[in-house]
Amino acid sequence: MPQPYNVLFLCTGNSARSILAESLLTAHGEDQFRAYSAGSYPKGTVRPEALRLLRALDLPTKGLRSKSWVEFAGPDAPYMDFVLTVCDDAAGEVCPVWPGKPITAHWGIPDPAAVDGTESQIAHAFNEALRMLERRIKVFLALPIKQLDAIAIKRELDAIGGSLPA
Repeated sequence: MPQPYNVLFLCTGNSARSILAESLLTAHGEDQFRAYSAGSYPKGTVRPEALRLLRALDLPTKGLRSKSWVEFAGPDAPYMDFVLTVCDDAAGEVCPVWPGKPITAHWGIPDPAAVDGTESQIAHAFNEALRMLERRIKVFLALPIKQLDAIAIKRELDAIGGSLPA
């Protein structure tokens, strides 16, 4: 795989979890990774709680928008090396056929946008989702990708999604 590696984070609405993951990988992936996000049924807007949290932590928000995964399945789309689902709904959906057959994995994270409560409870849910994603992304970034074959990378990505508590 050539560098930088392209990573697409998928969720259903592309308004919270996948957006948080895109920002985190953009911030921590340096020149080694390019992060993208999309949804199977995008909401069309990014949750304001997600943007507030990212800005409060000085994480990148430039260019973040809710978009369909169709943008990444066409011939003009960037080639994806990795496609990671971050919500249970998107993991069970039939995905487009990705050019180049990227390595895929599921990293289910509870949906902070589904929390119904006080402003403080909702903010806590967004903080928890960000914390879980950051932990998984940091483990992903520590993988010796250049030294592993595709099967070993897939096994490691599945382990990150399954063994790190959500």
